[in-house]
Parts: sequence; C-alpha cells; structure tokens
Amino acid sequence: MTAIHQFVPTLAPHDAVGMHYLAVQDALRDAGYRSDIYAFEAKGSLAKAARPYASFDGGARGEPTWLLYHSSIGSAVADFVNARDEPVIVDYHNITPAELAARWEPAVAGMLMKGRRQLADLEARTSLGLADSAYNAAELEALGYTPTAVVPIMLDVAAMESTPPDPRVTRDDRTTWLFVGRIAANKAQHDIIKSFAVYRRLYDPRARLRLVGGSSSHAYEHTLIEFIRALGLEDVVELTGEVGEAEKMAYFETSDVYVVCSEHEGFCVPLLEAMYHRVPIVAYGATAIPETLGDAGLVLSVKDAPTVAEAVQRVCSDSTLRTQLVEAGTRRLADFDIAKSRAKLLAAIEPVVGPPR
Repeated sequence: MTAIHQFVPTLAPHDAVGMHYLAVQDALRDAGYRSDIYAFEAKGSLAKAARPYASFDGGARGEPTWLLYHSSIGSAVADFVNARDEPVIVDYHNITPAELAARWEPAVAGMLMKGRRQLADLEARTSLGLADSAYNAAELEALGYTPTAVVPIMLDVAAMESTPPDPRVTRDDRTTWLFVGRIAANKAQHDIIKSFAVYRRLYDPRARLRLVGGSSSHAYEHTLIEFIRALGLEDVVELTGEVGEAEKMAYFETSDVYVVCSEHEGFCVPLLEAMYHRVPIVAYGATAIPETLGDAGLVLSVKDAPTVAEAVQRVCSDSTLRTQLVEAGTRRLADFDIAKSRAKLLAAIEPVVGPPR
C-alpha cells in the first residue's frame, strides 16, 4: 500500500484549514492510501488526531511513502520534511505578507518571512504543488513549482447541517453586520468598523456589528477596542472572541449581511459559510476574494467607508438584489461540493504518486 502522510504546523478545532487536513485524510484513506497526520502541535479535541512530527520514522518498510506538507507559516515541520528522503507534495494555503503583521506582531512577521523562505526551499524537493485557489497556485508557479493543481479547502456542508445553532445567540429587528475571522491586521476589521460607523450615521442608527473570531494579535485587538470606544460604538459592536461551531452557526443565522474588507485572503472559507446560510455578501475584491466569491456577492474595487456603507445599504434595502445574491450564493456553493474537491485531490495526486497498492 502506498502511504501519503500529512505534515502540518498545527491541528486545531474550529479552524477551516485544520478541518481540511482531516477531510484530506478521509479522502486518501477512502481511496486506499495509508495516511496519518503529523503535527508540531495538535490542540483541544484534536490532540489525539495527530502524531508528533518528529516521531515519524519513515513508515512501513518497503512501503512507497510520500510526505504532504501544508504550508501557511514558518514551522520546524517544514525543515523536518525538507531534510528527509521521501518525495514531497506541498499544499499551499497562502502565507500572509509579513508587512501586514510587522507593525502589530513582529514575531509573527518573522514566522511569516520564514514560511516564505521555507516554501521557496521546498520547491526543489517537491513533485506536486497543490493550492486552495488559482491565486495561491500562481504564487507556487512563480517559485518554480510544477506541476500545480487547485484543490479548494474542503467544506463539509453535511457537518454544518448536523450542527444546530446555539439558541443563546438571537436575532432582533436591528440590521446586523457580520464578519468571521481571526482578529488580525490583514483581516482589516478596522475598515469594517469605519464603514459600519458611516452606515449608522447615513442609513441606520440602530444597526449592530458582530466580529466573530479569536485574536492572533493582542496589539491589534487592543487598538480595535480603543477605536470602537472612540467612535462611541461599544454598545453596538461586539467582539465575540473564539466561538464553537454551534455559536458560529447562530451568528450566521441571525445576520443580515456579511462584510469583508480583508487586505489578504488565500481563499476565505467564511464566504462559503455565508452562502450556506443565505446571507448576502459585500466584499472588497482583494487577492483571492473575487475568485472564491464569483458572482455570489457585491465585489468592491475600493473599500473606503462610504462605498462599503452604500453597498451594504443596497443589499439591505433592495429585496430583488438581495434575492439575486442569495440565489447566486447557493449556486456558487455547489461548485465547492466536498465530493468535487475530493475528486480534484485524487485526480491531481494519482498521476504523480500512482494508485494505491
């Protein structure tokens, strides 16, 4: 039997990339490959789903073995993989440009720079480059990776369907903006807050905003809190912190519009979650956002606060437009059906690795 073992920096619950690792493992095992996950760290409920990366000893004697490394930040795991003799596949989830983190978290910026150096170093060892989006694949190709293939992050809609929303998160008659993602400078929550303040002043003084997700930058989070206070929005802007799946479901279910102002996204899974929950989307068209979104939202070429506020007002006041966007989202979500992504994964891997033996 051929083995394709995954090597990852972190495996954590409530993380889209972490769920992708598990979905890839299921796809490989179902196809007949042996596949385990090796991680620098595995957290929480997934602590036993991965083995320590340094414990890998080459696998079963005489078994063809490939190492599938997932690249998203600098990690000792990348150096470990690069130093081994087994052939390598790289799955690139994009690395945020260091300059977007340097002002707020210099140590994180250093890890991002390291990740890009490691990605370049791995090219000579890699037989196949996988990427979540064509945007990410273009970065691999610029580094010399060939061949490459696009395999979107796998979103398990069935798992969402089986997760009831948390009843503690409720809807009221206020217009509710939503964004889901880490508190981090590249997510540009400050631009959402600015746009929201203009929207309240020009269109709806009763509106509220929910920013859902844990923080990866204490400095940026503290600045957001101070900014919210300076604008007098403490009672209508909620920073929820990290939430479970049921809570996240409920935040989508009780929102009127999903707003994205990110400077950098390699795919942006929450866009698909918004489509699933039939929440219309207004998004700044940076990096991979237009590719993931397709025609399932209003894509803005600029994100100054009046423009974003006006776009949200259109979505919230024009029922015909809202219906069009929601229906387009349903169609677009079907393009990311997990069965299609599994098929793309296997179609990319088998010509390089060969069939299971």
